[in-house]
Amino acid sequence: MNGPPPPYVMLEGSHHGDVQPPPYRRNVPRYHSNYHKRSSGKSCLRCICCCYCFLFLFIIILAALALYFYTIFEPRIPSYTVQNLEVKSFDVKPDFSLNTELLVTVKADNPNTNIGFTYGAESSVVITYSDADLCHGKLPSFHQGHNNITMIKVDLKGRSEFGSGLQEALADSRKNGKIPLLVKVKVPITVVVGDFPLRQFKVFVNCSLIVDNLAPNKKIGILSRNTTFNFEF
Repeated sequence: MNGPPPPYVMLEGSHHGDVQPPPYRRNVPRYHSNYHKRSSGKSCLRCICCCYCFLFLFIIILAALALYFYTIFEPRIPSYTVQNLEVKSFDVKPDFSLNTELLVTVKADNPNTNIGFTYGAESSVVITYSDADLCHGKLPSFHQGHNNITMIKVDLKGRSEFGSGLQEALADSRKNGKIPLLVKVKVPITVVVGDFPLRQFKVFVNCSLIVDNLAPNKKIGILSRNTTFNFEF
């Protein structure tokens, strides 16, 4: 059996040691360039810088528009006050239920010269005594123009449970001539600048009243009032 061929063949006439075997081939190392990686990194950096510049410019434009709007239109928050309260019915039944019918007059004052308000239909008005709901109703839907004061009359009716504890507390308040009531108003309002309506937001008004009596068909004296506002965009 013949073995494998030799890695090289000796030529005739050559002397031993005169001819060297060919050198083994070596793989030449390949060097990969980082040019593409560096170019890609620079492109990403440019993109990030452009985004930040655009964002900064956008913020400057918004600030300039807000300043222009505030300077030209001088927006001011409208005010709301419970002006009058009339009791049509306030009857405690033997089954500890209470039938209530009140007429509330709310004063809405818009002091703006270029801004109007449109009051939406999805509103609610609730009057409570000691956290117990007495009656409820809703504001009419209407548009209030510039530099306008509107008296809004709201008719409220309700039937609620009025246990012995609440009856005793109400009797003491009537005896002292100081009955605390809370009027809670929620109304959606659309801001109108000139003739252009903007976005709608919700206004929450809480008016704490102390009245001297709740007798039907009798003038109700409002001894004190404290009104707070809140907005939801």
